[in-house]
Amino acid sequence: MINSHTLDDLAARIGKLFEGSPAKDIEKNIKAVLQSGLARLDVVTRQEFDVQREVLARTREKLDALEARVVVLEARESTAGRAGG
Repeated sequence: MINSHTLDDLAARIGKLFEGSPAKDIEKNIKAVLQSGLARLDVVTRQEFDVQREVLARTREKLDALEARVVVLEARESTAGRAGG
């Protein structure tokens, strides 16, 4: 995944190619264009992704526990309905 460090590294490499020439502004322009393009993409950082994955895992565990409880409660209700009928 591309991050700001990767962009900085790329810009530095390009800058070394044009160092000492009027083309030095190209480094800034390329970096700005790349950052602008990436900003338009709907991406998240790896850290944000990992956090959301953990939240989803905990939510899945809670849902599984609630589903199991519903099964038990429905079984009790079914048994009580037969006994009372």
